[in-house]
Amino acid sequence: MKSTNISKGFEMQFALIKAPIAPLMKGPHKSERTDEALCGMTVEILERCGAWVRVRTHYRYEGWVNERHLCFDRCLVRQWTNAPKAVVLQAWADVLDAPKVQGHLVGEIPRGGLLSPAGEAGDGWQRVRFCDGREGYLWGAFLGEYRTAWQKEEEPALRKALTETTRSYLGVQYRWGGKTPLGIDCSGLCSMAYLLNGVIIYRDAHIQPGFPIHEIGFDEIKEGDLLYFPGHVAMYLGDGRYIHATASNNCHGVVINSLDPRAPDFRADLPGKLTCCGSIF
Repeated sequence: MKSTNISKGFEMQFALIKAPIAPLMKGPHKSERTDEALCGMTVEILERCGAWVRVRTHYRYEGWVNERHLCFDRCLVRQWTNAPKAVVLQAWADVLDAPKVQGHLVGEIPRGGLLSPAGEAGDGWQRVRFCDGREGYLWGAFLGEYRTAWQKEEEPALRKALTETTRSYLGVQYRWGGKTPLGIDCSGLCSMAYLLNGVIIYRDAHIQPGFPIHEIGFDEIKEGDLLYFPGHVAMYLGDGRYIHATASNNCHGVVINSLDPRAPDFRADLPGKLTCCGSIF
């Protein structure tokens, strides 16, 4: 089926991710999953091929998504652009039609998804609006500040926040192209930890020009910095330990390992393959 580049020569067009998780594929139809866009994210439309749409996310990653996961309504896109937003921090959250646990399900949303607060919180519940206009109630403690910027002056606090965010995914299963508590890969883990703290780094497992991660020496590495191996990335926790999402060495998920051969959680197959280290500081 012939594809159509709809952005060339035209005003940029945008859509909203209305599904809890929208797989981004390498190509249209049955293809390899390379990423996941999350509910509430705005994407730029680049090309169409039947029911498949090639999009670019706000963190500059491109992929093909099925149109059923998207909201194309221009009025809703404009409203959502200007709406206040909060990020979901709970691993997986229900939005209900009433502020009580007996309420009926309006929608679901994973960690990293975006909702718009709609009114004051009461008795622990927060009324929220999805990007496609659905409204309901969410337990307020499940929401956090939607951060879109960071400051180098906040280095100590940011380093701690990065490692704490990454640790919140411990035990999550490995999923190629995944980046939610339902399943996550190595670069999804690291990029989400940064994204939830207001920093956009490259989605894949290497340093990419134009993004804030730059190479540093191993003797300079501190908590929150990244360790790069061939096709793999991990976050350094300090004291020779690191956290990563892995599907090898008899592991299948997010675990903590050590670079120290004397440690019980030493992973012998990785230290000798270290290619470089990266930092935003």
